[in-house]
Amino acid sequence: MPEIQLLLTDVDGVLTDGGMTFDEEGRETKTFNVHDGLGVKLWQRAGGKVGIVTGRTSRVVEKRATELAITIVHQGVAEKLAIVRQIADEEGLALDQIAYIGDDLPDLATVEAVGFGAAVADAAADLKAAADYVTLAPGGRGALREIVDKLLKESGRWDAATGSLHG
Repeated sequence: MPEIQLLLTDVDGVLTDGGMTFDEEGRETKTFNVHDGLGVKLWQRAGGKVGIVTGRTSRVVEKRATELAITIVHQGVAEKLAIVRQIADEEGLALDQIAYIGDDLPDLATVEAVGFGAAVADAAADLKAAADYVTLAPGGRGALREIVDKLLKESGRWDAATGSLHG
């Protein structure tokens, strides 16, 4: 398997616990895990790119992506695999150079098609069965970070990503 260059993730159920919270004015709020945020930064420090492919559209996702310098953001996506193929073409990558993390049936075709398909611990059973890896952490509780740590360590890029952070 070629080295993974691009990490793509769903949002609801992966970067969040899948819950939807609305304030009294009807504005949506989401809770993101700081460990996943550091995972994004570690992946970027190691030279990898990160992107978001999600079925829903939310200003909160735009804000979080901006905070983490994630420039590949596709929201309101009905056919995730089609968008992932488009992203691969735009980035000059083969699908087997992409990792994708999902949690439910809309992610299934993408998890099956990429080089490293992952499901969060509390994902739908069919997705977990199709995934190359199922996290120990549930969505919104460090699952993305778990994937990043695994990929960086297995590819020998862990020290490059973490060198100045510990020691």
